[in-house]
Amino acid sequence: MIGIRALRDKISWKTTASSIFLVFNSFVWYLLTYAIFNVIVNGLPLPEIEKVGLFTAYFVSITVSAVVGPKLFLRARARFLYLWAFIGAIATLLLATSSSNSILVNTLLAFFLGASVGIGLPSCLSYLADSTYIENRGLIGGITWSAVGFTVLILAFLISMLGQWETIIAITIWRLFGGVCFPVLNRKHEQHVAQKSPNYLELVRKREILLYLFPWVMFSLINFAEAPMLERVFNTILGTDFFAFVQLAEFAFIGIFAIIGGVIADIVGRKRVVIAGFVMLGIEYAAMSVFFDSPLTLYLFLTLDGITWGLLFSVFFTALWGDLGENYEKEKYYVLGGLPYLLANFMYVLIKPYTSAISPTAAFSFASFFLFLAVIPLMYAPETLPEKTIRERELKNYIEKAKKEKEKYA
Repeated sequence: MIGIRALRDKISWKTTASSIFLVFNSFVWYLLTYAIFNVIVNGLPLPEIEKVGLFTAYFVSITVSAVVGPKLFLRARARFLYLWAFIGAIATLLLATSSSNSILVNTLLAFFLGASVGIGLPSCLSYLADSTYIENRGLIGGITWSAVGFTVLILAFLISMLGQWETIIAITIWRLFGGVCFPVLNRKHEQHVAQKSPNYLELVRKREILLYLFPWVMFSLINFAEAPMLERVFNTILGTDFFAFVQLAEFAFIGIFAIIGGVIADIVGRKRVVIAGFVMLGIEYAAMSVFFDSPLTLYLFLTLDGITWGLLFSVFFTALWGDLGENYEKEKYYVLGGLPYLLANFMYVLIKPYTSAISPTAAFSFASFFLFLAVIPLMYAPETLPEKTIRERELKNYIEKAKKEKEKYA
């Protein structure tokens, strides 16, 4: 366990606490806000085409604001991040004004909510990456996502006992809490000076970017495209609304395994953890394609899927793009890494109406095949954790074991 202690000792809470809290508060807010937005839109007495239009406005707004936001506020990033939390609180509170009588009002609300997410999320993640070293970025990402997993689980349970209006108020207060606490924690944070990053066209031409981006896009699309089918199967086999329990239970697994994945990624490298996650997903979908009507298989899927998300959130979503950004401004790297996950939610909206016409065996076989296919570029991707760091930790671990053996026979 010398590796774990060494990583722990390298965390400087004075420089990382504010950025960890910012990412933690922001993602809890995003996940809960999108959940209530989804409930509100689906609860409106509107034609399906208009509901899809509202989701379209939301996801288009995330995309545009994520690309434009870092350019507008990069030179005053810290001050903007103070303001960003309050923008999110206002956007959340305005959801209470949604109405079935005005599609224009609803569209503007959806667009503003999406902009409140996308405009600051890349800078938020970049701020965390700039507060860490490559040697401990996985661990700090794991700590952050473990906190997100457990907090979402607890808050989701608490607000399930509230009405829609009370839920909106609770999420707004949570976001305001982040806006108040972040400046307090960030008083002694040192500003990071970085080189200007390449433009997006140059980034997507880089081999190492593409070898990680392509599997991540494929994984995100498959995950959310399969969600309606999983919902149908779980609710049919294990009971109505059981899939809602599955989604909550996975946050418990994320809370446990995100920090484990981060520690492992800082010891053996990011690439091995990512490949293990993809292989695990491919196996679980392969099992589902044959035994999807077995409760045992469904519980196995729940367990493996939660573990995989824990591993991938701490590494793929948090650490990897910061590693690839090296000494550059990292906002654009996190735009590329974050948008596939954020936008893939739209696949659930588009595919859900057609779920009943799709065979579960075909759907899960398709997912398994493409997940295993996504492993191929990962095998050729370069390891982003320096080889020197991996070897030094292996040597320290070996020396520690040798000392223990010597003490045993002394």
